[in-house]
Amino acid sequence: QVQLFESGGGLVQAGGSLTLSCVASGRAFSDDAIGWFRQAPGKEREFVAAIDGDGIFTVYGELAEGRFNITRDNAKNTCHLHLKSLKPDDTATYYCAAGTRASYRQRLYETWGQGTQVTVSS
Repeated sequence: QVQLFESGGGLVQAGGSLTLSCVASGRAFSDDAIGWFRQAPGKEREFVAAIDGDGIFTVYGELAEGRFNITRDNAKNTCHLHLKSLKPDDTATYYCAAGTRASYRQRLYETWGQGTQVTVSS
C-alpha cells in the first residue's frame, strides 16, 4: 500500500510563493494519479489540482486560477504543487492523495497524506 508524506508548507506573505511536495513510498509511484486538496478551518475540503501517473494529464480546480501548477517526478516518487501569488484565502491544510484517476472527485482517491499547513499573511 502506498504511503504519502507532504512537506513544504509554512508562513508566507500575500503575493509570495511556496512549493509543496508529496513523497510516496510503498509501490510503483507511476501507477497512481496524485491529487491535491485543501481544507481551511470550518470549511469543506476542496479540490486544488491533480495529475495522472504519466504526468501528461493535469486538471485544476477553479481556485487555482492559473496561480498553481502541479508536476511530478516519477524517478523521485515525488509530486509537487507550485503555489504563487498566494492570498490569505489560500490559508489551509494541503493534502495530497493517491488514486485511480486524476480527478476532482475525492472518492477516487484511496490514500491520503497527513497534510501540510500553508498560512498566508496579509
